[in-house]
Amino acid sequence: MADEAPIVHKGLDSVYVTESSICKVDGTEGKLYYRGYPIEEIAENSSYEEVAYLLIYGKLPKRNELDSFIAQLKAERDLPQGIIEMIASNAAKADPMDVLRTAVSSLSLYDNEAADSSKEANIRKTIRLISKMSSIVATIGRYRNGGGYVSPDAKLSHSENFLYMLNGAKPAPEQHKPVEMMFILQAEHSSNASTFSTLVTGSTLSDLYSAVTSGIGTLKGPLHGGADEEALRMMYTIGDPSNTENYINEALAGKKRIMGFGHRVYKTYDPRARVIKGYLLSLQSNSSEEVRRLTEIALRGEKLMIEKLGQSHGIWPNVDFFAGPVYVSAGIKVELFTPLFAASRISGWCAHMLEYWSDNKLIRPLEQYTGQIGLKYVPIDKR
Repeated sequence: MADEAPIVHKGLDSVYVTESSICKVDGTEGKLYYRGYPIEEIAENSSYEEVAYLLIYGKLPKRNELDSFIAQLKAERDLPQGIIEMIASNAAKADPMDVLRTAVSSLSLYDNEAADSSKEANIRKTIRLISKMSSIVATIGRYRNGGGYVSPDAKLSHSENFLYMLNGAKPAPEQHKPVEMMFILQAEHSSNASTFSTLVTGSTLSDLYSAVTSGIGTLKGPLHGGADEEALRMMYTIGDPSNTENYINEALAGKKRIMGFGHRVYKTYDPRARVIKGYLLSLQSNSSEEVRRLTEIALRGEKLMIEKLGQSHGIWPNVDFFAGPVYVSAGIKVELFTPLFAASRISGWCAHMLEYWSDNKLIRPLEQYTGQIGLKYVPIDKR
């Protein structure tokens, strides 16, 4: 009796590849937990530095532990001159994600511990990556805007320093708060595509820089990290809130994808989207006309999409849909959305890599071959 054909799970759908205590995504109930803590409580009460510590070390830090961690992060913010020069040469003409990927890969050339695979060295490299990726993204944006390198300010928090290095001026609270919130909400999300690609590379016992570079390349795709850019561009295409329903109805009739809706795991409202929506609503009285217009488009689009596809098809708003207006409120240009996503997610990528390396196994899936067998080779002059 011939062997039965194996079940092929396209995209590894519903396949468990490892165990983890870092993040729980409950797609049925629309819940998200970082190390057991609900995302709503984390977003309301934590700083990004505290969240990064929680993800890496598995616990909320005591005051002295957090102070020490923050001091280590601040000490690693500055960029090597060679990285600055590479960004200066390419930022204006290249895709920001390509520049980020190249810069992060190049960081290993300036790290004396790049080849040290000990846990202690990998934690130190994790801290360097968290700090330097934020600085890299800010510097890419700075050069794209015609500016020059701004040295980090050790008096500022992680997200404040990002804005300072981007704009050359210390940010006002209304700029800092939305960036801090997005850093937190995008820090981690279980075994998503970019986290998995990071683990695949790291499982070969390659170095942390190589693993993270894989994650950046994966995040670049519009079905993953690039979705927030596409969602905002859609809102700008709609232009006026009164055009929202007509645009979406025509798009759905043409079977076009509405970016910012639907998720491989969530079959109900993405809890991160709820947090961002709540923040946007709280902003309205003090926000710019542009942000108010984008928010109204988002709210009208959300209402229509939920009516048409929410309950019937399980297609609900995800984190990408409301992210654009939040970034606009902080003065972040659309081309930096995905790089900033990477600078947020680095803490999650590294936390997963550190955890996986504690019980490493090479990731090597199988595939079902569907081609021919036993073909006879024909010399080239007889084909």
